[in-house]
Amino acid sequence: MSNIEDYNAKLETIKAIPVEEVKEPAMPVDASLQEAENLHHWSMDDAEALKVVGVTMAMITDLPVCAGACREAQSIWNKDFRSQKDAEKLWGVQAPLAFDFRNDLLQTLRFAYRKDTSLLGRVAAITDGNTNADMIQDLNDIAVLGRENPAPLTAISFDFTQLDLAATRADELADVLAEANGDKADQNESKIIRDRAHTHLKMLVDEIREAGKYVFRKNKDRLKGYSSQYWKKQSHKKKDSDSQISE
Repeated sequence: MSNIEDYNAKLETIKAIPVEEVKEPAMPVDASLQEAENLHHWSMDDAEALKVVGVTMAMITDLPVCAGACREAQSIWNKDFRSQKDAEKLWGVQAPLAFDFRNDLLQTLRFAYRKDTSLLGRVAAITDGNTNADMIQDLNDIAVLGRENPAPLTAISFDFTQLDLAATRADELADVLAEANGDKADQNESKIIRDRAHTHLKMLVDEIREAGKYVFRKNKDRLKGYSSQYWKKQSHKKKDSDSQISE
C-alpha cells in the first residue's frame, strides 16, 4: 500500500491510543522509520523462532504499514509546521505595518472626536494594551466606533474605506497570528496525530525487538538485528566525546 493508504488504514487505531501513552519521538522520525523497515526485513527471516514467544507473522507484516502511516503523518505535520514558519515570517512583515495603521487611525479619531468627551473616552479605552492581540482587537474596535459615529469623521473628510480596511486587516491578522503561534486547530491536530502514529509504531517495534533479544540472546549474529543502530551510534559518539574530554 501507499503511505496515504497505510495512514487511512491505521488512523482509527492511532487515534484510539490513550493520551497518557503518547510520547514525542526521542529520535529523528526518518531514522525511526528506517529502523522499523529494517526490522521488518530482519524479523521475516526469524518468523518461526519469534512465533514461539508470541510474535506473529501479522505483527511482522504490520511493521511497514505502521511505518507508512507514520511517514504520512510526519509529512502532514511537516507541511503544517512549514506553514507556521511562513506565518511567522509574514507576521514579522505585517505586524509593524498594522501597528502603524492602528496608531494613525487612533490619532484621527482623537482629532475628530476631540470635542466629545464620551467618544474620547471610548478611544482611550481602545488604546489600553499594546500586545499583538490588543492591536488586532483595536483595529476591529476602531472600525465599529467609526461606523457608529460618522459625523465628526465626515467633518474632517475622513476616508471611510479605512474603517473597512481596519476590520478586514483584523480578521486577516488574527489568522496569521494564530498560525504563527501554532494555535490553529489543524496544526495542533497534525502534531498530535504524528506523535500518536510514531507511538503506535514504536510499541510494535519495541515488542518485536524485546522478543528477538530474548530468543537470540545466545546468537550474536541474529541478535544484532534487534537493537537500534541509531542509539548505538549515539552511544559511541558520547563515549568518543567523553574520551576526548578526559584526555
